[in-house]
Amino acid sequence: MPILTKPAMRTKKFVYLVTDRNRTCIHVGMSTDLMKTMSFYRQMPNLFFDAGQQLTRLVYFEELSSESAALERFNLINKFARIQKDRLIRSVNPDWIDLTIGLDFEQVLISGIQPMRASFSSLS
Repeated sequence: MPILTKPAMRTKKFVYLVTDRNRTCIHVGMSTDLMKTMSFYRQMPNLFFDAGQQLTRLVYFEELSSESAALERFNLINKFARIQKDRLIRSVNPDWIDLTIGLDFEQVLISGIQPMRASFSSLS
């Protein structure tokens, strides 16, 4: 009789680009938890760069299903020239807005707060 094992839990991997407020520096990174990573960047602003280059804006990210795919994509984007990174960001985020705002909202929805429509239907 074969031994049944649990399938390995799949965790999401993210490849992301962060920049400072003046868009002078673009940093490529890889993480399993974008919100935790971005809060780390905000808490430790001078860890990697000087005070003028605080990397606090998440301007691009990709969600990948495996660590090997994420590592491959990370290495590829890391080799990009500055103009290629600019084009990659502008292809999905032309105004370079901080995407952590949307991730914060998504976390609120996942945490169990019901949408307004569901609340109204339960009142009637």
